[in-house]
Amino acid sequence: MDGRPVFLQTCTGDRNHMITSHSNPKIKQIAQWQARAGERRSAGIFLAEGFKMFQEAPEEWIREVYVSEEVPDREDLPPDMRKKLAATGFETVASGVFRKMSDTQSPQGILCVLERPRYSLEELLGQTGAPLFLVAENLQDPGNLGTIVRTGEGAGVTGIILGAGTVDVYNPKVIRATMGSVYRVPVVCVEDLCGTVDVLRGNGVRIYAAHLEGKQYYDSFSFRRGTAFLIGNEGNGLSRELAAKADCYLKIPMEGRVESLNAAVTASILMYEAHRQRRGKE
Repeated sequence: MDGRPVFLQTCTGDRNHMITSHSNPKIKQIAQWQARAGERRSAGIFLAEGFKMFQEAPEEWIREVYVSEEVPDREDLPPDMRKKLAATGFETVASGVFRKMSDTQSPQGILCVLERPRYSLEELLGQTGAPLFLVAENLQDPGNLGTIVRTGEGAGVTGIILGAGTVDVYNPKVIRATMGSVYRVPVVCVEDLCGTVDVLRGNGVRIYAAHLEGKQYYDSFSFRRGTAFLIGNEGNGLSRELAAKADCYLKIPMEGRVESLNAAVTASILMYEAHRQRRGKE
């Protein structure tokens, strides 16, 4: 045994076995996973809510599925959704209990427990082509991180690297903000960002920092070769130690009295500039 929980085989929605109590051990466990990053980490799982998140989830990742009592009778459930529910199995939960176990104000009535994927920096660096990484330090806003993951998929990033001080990528609010991209974008969490940047450079990746001391605009650089963008904390930016690891500082043009942009906006601009260049556009 590796210390991870043993997941029970879910049933197929028999109402005689509906979960109706808030004190049910499974409901209490879900509540703990919703609230505590450490509990999710030690269990090796994350939670995803909503029909889109369930539909896009890799079936082999799914460990448990819970649906609100009205869901099995919905006439608007598409056939592929019903087929997937039949394949994964599910447990039916009384509506009031489901609202308590949900992390959303208006739950859609479906929640799944998924096994966390495992990615390594070595695997990502071993892929063919010029890698493109986004390295985030001390991001605190779940919406920012979720947006970065979603935009990263759109821009074709190789992977996203997160330092220990950044919000948990498996925070339920981050998961929602990714809108499914968390299933497809490799995310690597590391303790030593500075050391990781050294590894990237040693593998031919050029390091760029979005920084207020940047003298050249971002679109004056070429990102066609191996590239990593460093993005710092929403309020304080990059630490001096990590910023010093950059090969180049760059800046984004600002009009009016704006000094800086939101971290997710900055990351999106840079990732899409790299994407534009790699598509061969002038």
